Amino acid sequence: MERQSVIEMWTQFLHTNNHLNKEIPYTSWYFGMEEGEADELARLVMDGKKTATSSLFILYGKENEPLPKVGEYNVITDYGGVPKAITKTIDVSIIPFKAVNSDFASKEGEGDLSLSYWRKVHTEFFTAEITELNQIFHEDMLVVCEEFQVVHK
Repeated sequence: MERQSVIEMWTQFLHTNNHLNKEIPYTSWYFGMEEGEADELARLVMDGKKTATSSLFILYGKENEPLPKVGEYNVITDYGGVPKAITKTIDVSIIPFKAVNSDFASKEGEGDLSLSYWRKVHTEFFTAEITELNQIFHEDMLVVCEEFQVVHK
């Protein structure tokens, strides 16, 4: 079976939903920092178990990236760039790490879905991300909490 490209999946999505404006912007990306992690998280999205993601607010400014917005579309890929699903952002909030609750943690769909698991893996992940910026992670850091729904796979 020939692998589908991001553009082909997006075009198929637009064709299937012909009421949509053909000029709707989208982004394409994968979750995490490593191949196995990215592929597993994409699978969780496809399975409907992962309906949220989080990132450090500080990184948006450092990387000159816009914050996610409600209504945006994203083509989620595996680590190799193969598209797996298209999501639509349905909620975005910016809160301190220590204020993330168990409801949001379970929507991330990882591990045992608990807040303690979420805190452990995200402390490790965020620490690794900001170490490159010569900063130290702390629980008062702002986190961008994004919820989404799968609209195509």
